[in-house]
Amino acid sequence: RVVSTPARQARDRSAMAIALAAFLLLLTLGAVFLLHAHAHVHTHAWRLRKAAAPYPLLGHLPQFLANRHRILDWMTEVLARQPTCTLVFHRPGGERGVITANPANLEHAMRAGFHNYPKGPRFTSALHDFLGHGILNVDGQAWRAQRKAASYEFNTRSLRLFVARTVHGELHGRLLPLLRRAAASGRTVDLQDALERYAFDNICRVAFDHDPRQLPDEDDAATESTESSRFADAFRDAANLSAGRFRYAVPGLWKIKKALNLGSERRLCESIAVVHGFADGIIRARREEMGTGCEKHDLLSRFMASELGLGERSHTDADLRDAVISFLLAGRETTSSALTWFFWLLSSRPDVERRIRDEVAAVRARRPGRGAGFDLDELREMHYVHAAITESMRLYPPVPVNSVQARAADLLPDGTAVGAGWFVSYNAYAMGRMESVWGEDARAYRPERWLDTAEGTFRPESPFRYIVFHAGPRICLGKEMAYIQMKSVVACVVEELELAVDGEYTPRQVASLTLRMADGLPVRVKPFRTYVAGN
Repeated sequence: RVVSTPARQARDRSAMAIALAAFLLLLTLGAVFLLHAHAHVHTHAWRLRKAAAPYPLLGHLPQFLANRHRILDWMTEVLARQPTCTLVFHRPGGERGVITANPANLEHAMRAGFHNYPKGPRFTSALHDFLGHGILNVDGQAWRAQRKAASYEFNTRSLRLFVARTVHGELHGRLLPLLRRAAASGRTVDLQDALERYAFDNICRVAFDHDPRQLPDEDDAATESTESSRFADAFRDAANLSAGRFRYAVPGLWKIKKALNLGSERRLCESIAVVHGFADGIIRARREEMGTGCEKHDLLSRFMASELGLGERSHTDADLRDAVISFLLAGRETTSSALTWFFWLLSSRPDVERRIRDEVAAVRARRPGRGAGFDLDELREMHYVHAAITESMRLYPPVPVNSVQARAADLLPDGTAVGAGWFVSYNAYAMGRMESVWGEDARAYRPERWLDTAEGTFRPESPFRYIVFHAGPRICLGKEMAYIQMKSVVACVVEELELAVDGEYTPRQVASLTLRMADGLPVRVKPFRTYVAGN
């Protein structure tokens, strides 16, 4: 039984007073905004002002609130109007930052001036409860040590082969059978949900060598365990609620809610407890297995067998949990997000679908009799598939926005002054739509822009123009693994099936840590039996 002491009561009263003050501040700001909007909403001056100019005290809060339902498109419009695709953003309370879609600025912050632009406390404090000291949420020596250890593991052929085998098993044992059953029954499938479940099963196998069975097996048995299902649900909620901390109009408001254990912060705490408890159980079991000499190839086993960059200090269960959860988060929704938007775009581009089928058939013809699936060499030969996926991610990047924090005052290449402690946010979604970067057809889905016109081979762009996989020292370690998974799914699904989306359906965006569709992606599945390459 908890005893309420005078000191505890005083702390509770103080916390309540702070929460009340914050609520009144929000109420006041909202009233000011609504009055101002009502007075000016029909005027040309309001329409111009809402694009970029900050308000006294309120900063860009009114524009932010008015466009929360379309925040990515709004930011794209604002940045496109700026001479250098860069905006100094003002938040209530005096916090400022820079939002940019300028390749030169990105190269400066992510490579030339990398030492001055760590993730910073603004980012790491918001995600610390969930990610702890994992590679996605640390700076300095802790990051360098983990990066070195992880780079070694990700560059081993044995890990790539393990990933390829895992992808093949999940694709042919679960995802394709699910789509075939939908085709046979004529029912509509939420492709986003199916791809998220498929990706979660995949990444859990790669990270833990644990199968949460979010997708049913080929025999359509309901095989997912209650414990694994709770873990999957809790992981999704923890990721979304952690991302929500960045979306508060008043910075730091989430800290008050956390102190009071209110609303979303209470749910976040409960979700993290489930995730950490599940992961800790797997780590304990893996330690026992390794004591018997059982060989494993997943990331957890590899990290346990390595020093994980900790020098002479042995890594604790918390170290291992943080490391693996970071990679779980990085791989969970990124590939499913990319594939969902890809198949939506593909549904309106039969010409692209035809070229993909031609290329897949040509690869098959060079190695007849090999059965289902494709090996790593065959996937590398699919240059058009690679280009089609890459072009889709240019327009719909799985991680649309990311940020760092300036350690010291600086001047960006375009002349924008950055104050010490300011955030610098780079907007991959906006950058993919900038005509100054991609030309007049920047908003068009055109896979050919990635192909060498003479050879038809894939031609990569500068990572500072194509920021989907980050750039500089923090460039994504799992890029090759992501392409293995995405190209396998696209090649096998398009080769065998047609996925039709209602032509009137326009997805509503949800920008969390990843870019999702608010209402899923309903598709009708049809078998493709009469296709002949080149016809």
